Amino acid sequence: MQPEFEVNGTAITEFVLLGLVETPGLRPVIFVIFLFAYLVTVGGNLSILTAILVEPKLHTPMYFFLGNLSVLDIGCITVTVPSMLGRLLSHRRAVPYGACLTQIFFFHLLVGVDCFLLTAMAYDRFLAICRPLTYSTHMSQTVQRILVAVSWACSFSNALTHTVAISTLDFCGPNVINHFYCDLPQLFQLSCSSTQLNELLLFGVGFMMAGTPTVLIFTSYVHVVAAVLRIRSAEGRKKAFSTCGSHLTVVAIFYGSGIFNYMRLGSLKLSDKDKAVGVFNTVINPMLNPIIYSLRNPDVQGALWRVLMGRRSLT
Repeated sequence: MQPEFEVNGTAITEFVLLGLVETPGLRPVIFVIFLFAYLVTVGGNLSILTAILVEPKLHTPMYFFLGNLSVLDIGCITVTVPSMLGRLLSHRRAVPYGACLTQIFFFHLLVGVDCFLLTAMAYDRFLAICRPLTYSTHMSQTVQRILVAVSWACSFSNALTHTVAISTLDFCGPNVINHFYCDLPQLFQLSCSSTQLNELLLFGVGFMMAGTPTVLIFTSYVHVVAAVLRIRSAEGRKKAFSTCGSHLTVVAIFYGSGIFNYMRLGSLKLSDKDKAVGVFNTVINPMLNPIIYSLRNPDVQGALWRVLMGRRSLT
């Protein structure tokens, strides 16, 4: 895909990312903070993934999806943060046109898979609690792999659609993006051609990518809550709710920040609030997920402890 041209024939070959701060004295602080966040996120998610792989007790559908989610979290933060750190080190804020579109493609690919995986995890909880007798049949290894494969296929189609659509827009200048990574709302602001169709596409496809999973997750948990409330034992209800609490927390954070980010396309100027939401989407979410899933989960805590101590489970 080639960049569009200005009226005078000069090609737009790069965009300029202003980053999180424009004060030079604050850039070393930002670099240290985000490098630390990146290392913590990658380390935390790799620890979760390792625990799931080596701990037999965690070889269940729920943790299979959680392992895939950890891979996605590493991918999401890797798409944005290392390039930002590189620009801070080199003091260059320019990003080639092709690199900007590539970042958009991979960011939407990984976030899209995230949407579908969170839905698959809700479906898993629904089957485990509401259909325990047929759980092993309806959530077999084949079904798990099909759900993951379909998630990637749908998300790939979504990411490719948006990337091709944005490549058809004209960019006549200015080329300055008030953000620390490339995304659709920022490029819509810079385009000198109409973005109405692109925005309609984003809303329409976004409804299918986020709205449909949200409805399915909500429906699954309505049935889960109804089933849990029928459990007579208080301890049984507590255990059932604890297995769902972590997932619901991640869903709320993920969809809350995502909706805020993409529902503000009509605003005339992107503000620092958008940067804050961007940090939440690309850094905070992937960093919090391993903490959320291990905080109240004794199985994961025990597996992580055995991994760190170099021990294996006896079961």
